[in-house]
Amino acid sequence: MWASVTGVTGVSVPEELGEPFAFGREADVYALADGTVLRRYRDGGDTGPEALVMRHVGDHGFPVPQVHAAGGADLVLERLDGPTMATVLLAGSMLMEDGAAILADLLTRLHSLPSISGDEQSVLHLDLHPENVVITAGGPVVIDWRNARDGEPDLDTAFTALILAQVATGAIEHPIHERVGDMLDLFLELAPGDPLRKLDEAVAMRSRQSTMSADEVGLLPVAAARVRGVR
Repeated sequence: MWASVTGVTGVSVPEELGEPFAFGREADVYALADGTVLRRYRDGGDTGPEALVMRHVGDHGFPVPQVHAAGGADLVLERLDGPTMATVLLAGSMLMEDGAAILADLLTRLHSLPSISGDEQSVLHLDLHPENVVITAGGPVVIDWRNARDGEPDLDTAFTALILAQVATGAIEHPIHERVGDMLDLFLELAPGDPLRKLDEAVAMRSRQSTMSADEVGLLPVAAARVRGVR
């Protein structure tokens, strides 16, 4: 049986979605018959602001999946063909230094766009890391914009550096953690702005995120020290 998803108008999806083909800490992703995907947040929420940011940056040429519909906890998006950056880094088909350069370039490009509100701030992703970059035939595309908002660019750079440091120090478990330290060091050389200026704010914000475990929050000072160059 097919029906409209609650809150998503103009798009029909099966009532029985089956198993997700991808998932993260907050959402599951389902393939739809028309070639799009449904991203559904497990704890509900309003995807309207996320869709607004994605459409805004996409209209300005930034690589982001096309938004087909949004409502409630659901987003219907363009399906991307390609692995995540984390996958290709783990496979060894992308060098860590190339991954660092891509992340730095994506942040530079994003922060050059006009803000959503039209003021002097920049659009921030606030979760840009190798699991949220899909490597397609047309180049890297950034996904998962739930945390995005306007703000100071240095905060965005600090967030990426902090997340890389969490993996590099083992504060977040990930198969590529032994090699991410080199990636972090190069990222800090190439990244726009001054991540240290907003690092404490990034740590405070990260500690309040519901997706972080108590153990991960407890190790944030270790990750922050690694960003500052303390090994």
